[in-house]
Amino acid sequence: MATPPLARLAMTVLWPSFLMAGVLEMLTFAVVDPRSLHWFGGAPIDWPPMAVYTVTFFIFWGVIAAGSALSQLLSTPPHEADAPGR
Repeated sequence: MATPPLARLAMTVLWPSFLMAGVLEMLTFAVVDPRSLHWFGGAPIDWPPMAVYTVTFFIFWGVIAAGSALSQLLSTPPHEADAPGR
């Protein structure tokens, strides 16, 4: 059974970005204490550390996935019908 093209594209974007988000999460919180974070206005973030880890992981995953999806989109060759000059 062949994998549908959209599912294959989703796997090639989401899985590597998931792995890299995990690596970036580990690197970030090896040097940053989640209890010492502050909002832009200076107020401390009163979230439990696990909530900070979770939210930042999903932010990292989303940003990396968006970059990967954009790379996939730009590297896809145009279809015959979309070629200019025809």
